[in-house]
Amino acid sequence: MKRFLFIFLLLLSCSSYALDYRQLPDPKQQETYETLTKELRCLVCQNQTIADSNADLAADLRRQVYEMLLQGKSRQEIVQFMTDRYGDFVLYKPAFKGKTSILWIAPVIFLLTGLITVFLFIRRKKAAANLRSQTGALETDAEKQKKIRSLLEKGDPS
Repeated sequence: MKRFLFIFLLLLSCSSYALDYRQLPDPKQQETYETLTKELRCLVCQNQTIADSNADLAADLRRQVYEMLLQGKSRQEIVQFMTDRYGDFVLYKPAFKGKTSILWIAPVIFLLTGLITVFLFIRRKKAAANLRSQTGALETDAEKQKKIRSLLEKGDPS
């Protein structure tokens, strides 16, 4: 029973990876193929490259890249074709331009907003603590003055 479970888990883990290896005749083309499949995003999975995805669309995109490389298309031509067809979202690292500027700028804005919020929160806490300590000191001074006045008014009993 343990062997069966082990074999089942082994098969299950092996089937969870995309196994679509294509061999191109030219090593430079093969390198380009591998690079492109790691740079293009799977539009179904959205957080995986087409090299890592098991989705049917990712398999179709890998096949398309493979065929375009066999036709002699350059890397730039393939990327241009994919972005024309699917938009800038197909690229894992889209170019910085008007449409994609929010993708590049938003994380910096969120980080700065968070840092400013934390800074203001800490500053407000410190100011409140200082105010509490000052009012506490004033109250103790007022109590001391009352005691002194009462002693002066009553006189020294000795």
